[in-house]
Amino acid sequence: MDQQTFDQFTHFGGFDWARASHHIVIVDRGGQVVLSLGFDDDAQGWATLREKIGQLPRLAVAIETSCGPAVERLLEMNLPVFPLNPKAAERYRDRKSPAGVKDDERDALSFGDALRTDGHGWRQLRPQDPPTAELRLLCRDEMALIAQRTALVNQLRTALHEYYPAALEAFEDWICKSSWEFVISFPTPAALAAAGKRRWQSFLHSHKLYRPQTAEKRLEIFARAAAFASPSAAVTSAKSLLAVTLARQLKTLEHQLDEYRARITRLFKDHPDKDCFGSLPGAGGKLAPRLLAELGSDRQLFDSPDALRCYAGTAPVTRQSGKRHWVCLRQACNKHLRCTLHLWADLSRKSCVWAEAYYQQKKKQGMSHAAALRCLGQRWLKILWKMWQSGQPYDEALHTRNQIKHGSWVIALTSSSPSPAAS
Repeated sequence: MDQQTFDQFTHFGGFDWARASHHIVIVDRGGQVVLSLGFDDDAQGWATLREKIGQLPRLAVAIETSCGPAVERLLEMNLPVFPLNPKAAERYRDRKSPAGVKDDERDALSFGDALRTDGHGWRQLRPQDPPTAELRLLCRDEMALIAQRTALVNQLRTALHEYYPAALEAFEDWICKSSWEFVISFPTPAALAAAGKRRWQSFLHSHKLYRPQTAEKRLEIFARAAAFASPSAAVTSAKSLLAVTLARQLKTLEHQLDEYRARITRLFKDHPDKDCFGSLPGAGGKLAPRLLAELGSDRQLFDSPDALRCYAGTAPVTRQSGKRHWVCLRQACNKHLRCTLHLWADLSRKSCVWAEAYYQQKKKQGMSHAAALRCLGQRWLKILWKMWQSGQPYDEALHTRNQIKHGSWVIALTSSSPSPAAS
């Protein structure tokens, strides 16, 4: 925010939030406390806050988060909100309390005073339009549910390893619904043996798993499943119950993920920026909505590609002290965007010649897979930022012409590289 705009504020509030109660401290331009209020997170508490700040029309508020119910209520009150990075918030606390004394009122005071002195360089939080806000929440919740699915799959595999190794040998993909159905239908090696070959074949056919190259191998594994299993009846009884429970949880969770995917697809299809993000090579129907959701629709949010790179966590952090100089991974960033960008950069190599050539060159320079993808993501973000600003879809021919115009070293590599489709 520029200094002239920031000078319009006459009071500065620090908001220390919690699940059940909050505390706000408001200071004037001279740093004098004009209000210190603790209130419960209920209708009466927020009504009290509205009444107390009603006489302060030029109030700005700093808070140690950028999302959540407290932020939504502050924005609904038409208050300018400035989010604080947790590490920066900790440093401002230390400035007010070098001895390490900490309480809610002191924290709120340190945030409000920091906003008063340094807020002209901070970025004001702007609310997203409702469709983009919903899409962002759905995509983030979907990612969290996918992480839960991964955790459940790992627990299931661990349980099967203890008493039912034949199941792990017969099925490699444990994110597949048919693998969970197998555990539910044949929970123990004894149950599998008692079912017989005809039921095994029927299971494979009904779940569309009967393939000439794999069917006989699976049937052979089923036939000897009881030969190498847990010798303990207690282990088999307990762990089989756990395995069936986890398999049923996975089925329920997968059903909900399908519902999330349908809702996200519908919102993305109706979004004005769908053509821009939908044209990104390798993004597909899953990553394109996530990229759109994390960037949002406010074109003023990132004034340059470098600002977007810092936000996404691909821009490294350089540190220097005396003769020492080192570079490290940026931790203060949007973790959801960084994860999505990593996946997208990897998938883009399969459909974009220059992306694969760029990645392979970084690998030849000694970079790890993750570091090479991070560098590729850096390059993609410059392209994405320009597309986002103009609202235009990705144009491979235009990008190639720009590379030739600027003498990019990637062009020399792509001229000798086979196309991803051909390989």
